[in-house]
Parts: sequence; C-alpha cells; structure tokens
Amino acid sequence: MSDPSNDLTKDPSNNAMASIFKAYDIRGVVPEQLNEQVAAAVGAAFAELVDAEQASPSGGRGMVVGYDMRPSSPGLARAFADGAAGRGADVTMIGLASTDELYCASGLLDVPGAMFTASHNPAQYNGIKLCRAGAAPVGQDSGLGDIANAVGSASRPSVDVATTTGSIVSVDMLERYADYLRSLVDLTNNRRLKVVVDAGNGMAGLTAPAVFAGLPLEVSPLYYELDGTFPNHEANPIDPKNLQDLGGSGQEPGGHRPGIRWRRRPLLRDRRAGRHSFAQRAHRAYRCS
Repeated sequence: MSDPSNDLTKDPSNNAMASIFKAYDIRGVVPEQLNEQVAAAVGAAFAELVDAEQASPSGGRGMVVGYDMRPSSPGLARAFADGAAGRGADVTMIGLASTDELYCASGLLDVPGAMFTASHNPAQYNGIKLCRAGAAPVGQDSGLGDIANAVGSASRPSVDVATTTGSIVSVDMLERYADYLRSLVDLTNNRRLKVVVDAGNGMAGLTAPAVFAGLPLEVSPLYYELDGTFPNHEANPIDPKNLQDLGGSGQEPGGHRPGIRWRRRPLLRDRRAGRHSFAQRAHRAYRCS
C-alpha cells in the first residue's frame, strides 16, 4: 500500500482531487495524483453510489474490477476492491483485461464495473473508468461528480464502515468475452485472411489471441508482450508514426497483408473501448473510433 502520509483525499484544498476527475473517467500521475488511498476512497464511494441498484446473492452490492498491464494497475485495483468491500460490496476481480472485456463482464454478470487504465496517456499515468450494470457509462452528470465530492469531502467516513464486509473473489472472464465476440458474426464461410496485428505492448496482446482463436485468420503478431512502459512505440494509432511498423510488415516480400493497430486496448465491442486503425497494402490507414 502507499504511504498513509500521502493520503491525497485529505488535501484540505481538494485541488488534487479536482484535477483527476475528468468528464468521463479518473486519470492522474501515479502516485502524485492517483495512489492506493485515492483508489480505496473511490471504491468506497462507488459502492455507495450503486448500493441500492442491485443486490448480490450474499446481500451486498456486486461489482466487477479489471486492470491493464501498467505496473501500478494491480495495486490500485486491489485497493479499490478493498474500499468497495469495506462498504459491503461483493467484488469480482477479473485480473488483466481490456476495457471492452471489462464492459462485457459488466454486461454478462449484470453488475457495475471499474477498469484501471489510462487510455492513451503515457506510462506514468493511470486511471479508472466506471460503469453501472450492463456497462452503462458513469460520467460527471451521472455519478462521477458525486464520487468526486465524496472522495474529496473532509467529513467523509472511513472506507470500512459497513456492518458486513463484502467478499473479493477472482474470476477469469477472457474465454466468455472471446466467445461472446465470436458469436456476433458468423465467419464460417469467410475466406482465410493473412493479417498483421500490432498490439503495441497493450492488452490486445492478451485478448487478441483469445478472440482470434479458431477464426479464418493467419495472424502475424507485433509487440504482443504486455509492457506498461510501452518500449516499442506509443500505443496511439492516431499518430501516423505509430503505424510505421504495421505498414512495414505488410510490405515484406509476398506480404501485402492488411493490418490492425490497437490503442492500449482493443476496440471489439463499442467505441468507448478505444480506437483502432486498419492499414491496407499501400500503407493506407483507415481509422475508426
């Protein structure tokens, strides 16, 4: 856990809190703006926000939590879970996941969710994306502002005030997520394609192999190793220089392969999960959001 003396939630000016609460998520530099005390407080406040919406089998509030490959993500996610469980929430930890896998888990399990990722921001950042059951978004006008007020309030209670502490369990959702995506489109009669996939050392390195398994694809992987320091290039396909490796792979002799480039996490469910690019033979990029 982080040093208790660095509890940013007790900043009397609340400036530290205000700076990390954005329109649709929470983002900040670790640990200067976002640390485990903040994550625990957000978990407690989120549990309170969704408490009355749906009871879990044990009588507490259920929620699902996932995190990306950034070095700070596991500790922040666990602190969030501890804060939520301290308010009576039953927390399902799905471990390493893409944002859209977390949203899928929220839908399949019908519980609110929290994803620890900082999207396109550099490695020193981290963040939290929150959703209600069914992956319904949580933004400033739909609960995030209330969470910010609760976390920054000098009079807020401690995170362990619930009469009954919730449970924290681990569940692997990757195969269910992959099965769900493959069920959306019947590719049985499609011709086999050769494609290059640049995961950018992000979560697509974990999820893409699971999703593509059994599909009519011959995949050439680039940068599938999970590494939250992003050693090869920024994981942002909006910048053309980050497509150079993908385009070059398609130009190898006998290649001419279409390519797929993901930003941090694959877009396989909806546009809230990120952005991706497709590159064709002449290194022409087609971007989707």
